[in-house]
Parts: sequence; structure tokens; C-alpha cells
Amino acid sequence: MVEALESVPLLAAADLPAGWQLPDPSPIDPEHDSAGIDAALRYEQWVDPAPGLDRKLNSGHHSNNDTGRWFLIQHVESSTRVLLRLQRQYLLDEEPKGEVRITGIVYLPEWAGDPVASPMLRNLPTSRIEAAINRRQFAVTGASRFTGGTMTMPSGRILRSADVMKPLGNPKRTPDFYEVVALQHTRLVDDGELNPTARMAELSRVPLSTAQGWVARARRKGLLPPGRRGRAG
Repeated sequence: MVEALESVPLLAAADLPAGWQLPDPSPIDPEHDSAGIDAALRYEQWVDPAPGLDRKLNSGHHSNNDTGRWFLIQHVESSTRVLLRLQRQYLLDEEPKGEVRITGIVYLPEWAGDPVASPMLRNLPTSRIEAAINRRQFAVTGASRFTGGTMTMPSGRILRSADVMKPLGNPKRTPDFYEVVALQHTRLVDDGELNPTARMAELSRVPLSTAQGWVARARRKGLLPPGRRGRAG
């Protein structure tokens, strides 16, 4: 169910909240221009942020070595343009597919030389954009996979959307078990559940450690985004 990374664009128009768009055509080609933008910004150069403290800003800071890509988006009402640098983040070496995060932001007002409005600096919906990107990237969790309220699973069985929140059953006996784990976890996250894994344990009447193991296995399979440090569930 996990699509090849090369076939899934890092940013699509549907990832942007209302009021934002991808310029068409865009003057920025993420594949060809991103390395040049990194170089112009000295993104990977040595810097001295504090006396005696040297560090390197390195876009290949994880072993999977995905490079960042710059995309231009535009605020429809103000025509403010924003360059977003998107990059996959891997917490573990064995993760098959990293969560996409915003790793750089450059603001450009409508007219060169105009000031950037302070509300624009505060209100860029970065977390919503990241969430939308990752729901699409981890396609098994995307609501668009349900057509007419059903989804065809890898085993060929038909899963109804209404059945996603039922007890999960036995992983050795339930076809597509970890795909359904991913779907249930994402449904709970989208519903605002603060600790979705604990809620999954309640629904399936299993110990929390069991549900945590299921979610961890789904992440290792690339069916869910990697967990973030310090975040429950």
C-alpha cells in the first residue's frame, strides 16, 4: 500500500489550506533549483551561532541522506510568496519512509522592496501544511483511498470506512492487520484524540503495551509517519 517515494511529490496543491496556492507556472523548479537555493543561502556551510560553538547546518544530517526541496507557494489575498524547504526526517535508520517537515522558510512580498506584513509571519499555517503532506505521503491513511465508503486492501478484501474503528483482532489471523492499525490511528488523530494509541488499546481491549507494539510495527512498515519525540500516541 505504500507508494514509491519517487512517485509521490513532496507538495501538492491539495496540501495547502484555503487562501494559499501553488503559482502556475511556478518560477521555481524544486528538482533543478533547490541545490542552487541551498548554495545561495549557504545552507550547509559552517556557521558560528555563538562564541566558541561551531556547528554545521547539513541537509544530509540523517543516514538516509534525503536532500531538501524548495517550493514556492502564494497567499491569494496579499500575493505574498513564500519559499518552503521540505525534507524527510528519519528518526531511525531502518525507517522506510520519513515524515516530511518544513526545514526552511523565506518570505517574499508581492513587490520587491515592500515590507513583509507581521500577520503573515505569524499566520503561515506550517503545522497544517505538514500534516496534510504526511497524510497524503502515507497513502494508506488517506481518506481519498475510500471510494464510496469502501477501500480495497492488499489482500483483496473490501474494508468499509465504518469498520475502521472496530476492535482490531489478532494480527496473525486478521488480513491487512497493520494497514487497519494505521487507518484507525490516523482516524483518531484526525478526530483530535490526544493519545490515539491508548484509545486503540481501549477499543481492542488489549494492554497499552500491545497497542504500542502494533503502532510501532505499522511505523516500521511505512504505513504511519514516524513518531515525534515528546509527543504522545
